[in-house]
Amino acid sequence: MNSLFNNFEALFVGCLLLLNSSIAANETKIIKGIEFAESLALDLYLPETDREEGKPPLIVYVHGGAWRSGSRDSVPIRAMTEHGFAIASVDYRLSPQAEFPANVHDIKAAIRFLRAKANDYGYNATRISIVGSSAGGHLAALVGVTNGNKELEGTVGDFLDQSSDVQAIVSFYGASNLTSILSQSTPHGLKVRTPALDLLLGGSPEEKVDLARLASPVFHVDRNDPPLLLVHGDQDPQMPINQSHELKGAYKKVGALVRFDVVHGGAHGGDKFYTDEQLKTVAEFLNKSR
Repeated sequence: MNSLFNNFEALFVGCLLLLNSSIAANETKIIKGIEFAESLALDLYLPETDREEGKPPLIVYVHGGAWRSGSRDSVPIRAMTEHGFAIASVDYRLSPQAEFPANVHDIKAAIRFLRAKANDYGYNATRISIVGSSAGGHLAALVGVTNGNKELEGTVGDFLDQSSDVQAIVSFYGASNLTSILSQSTPHGLKVRTPALDLLLGGSPEEKVDLARLASPVFHVDRNDPPLLLVHGDQDPQMPINQSHELKGAYKKVGALVRFDVVHGGAHGGDKFYTDEQLKTVAEFLNKSR
């Protein structure tokens, strides 16, 4: 009788372990705090994929926070793992710590590190997209349209032999022209952007004209730039929607691939921008950009 009970107990425990293993297999694997340069880290979100499907493409995500705050812990696109994408949410030096272009140097260093370590972590380094929100959207666009730009490449990190190129860009309500943003802003927007730009550039865009131009994606666009998806709310009180119109226009002028999705009634961020339908659109765009 004891033998029968023990066999049943072993079978029951085995079934529980198998069930738990099955549940775990459907969850995103998260690896926190991977250091990619001194005092800079990233978090990896890796989807469970069928081996026959190959390694997942990688999204480098850049958080917002007016360039002066925010954290890699904020990842509103995390559900992109359900569409088969790996995500690396990256640190970068904030403007109270270091002025532009330190933030861009850091993000490019993260991309080089991620490309070098692709086999270690199991994503596809030939398909790296960059996505950002607000200030992160601006930085994502700037990194994306300055592939190979020596002034913005920097020397951060240990993998300077690796490319920091990306294959696609998504900017959620990001800036694109720091020389025009203040003239387009609402009174509320000026209260946010004026001090933020002073910290970012070490002075106003009028005082730092050359630096403001260097920090503006619209002045770097050429016909070889990666496909770009812009997502912006038509009621944004902080980041003028004209910033996305300008970047779209720069892409159109040179014949590069661009798509602009207006979120009607959308302000500056919030759940409207990261619905299942919107992220499905992002996934489709990135998959077509291979």
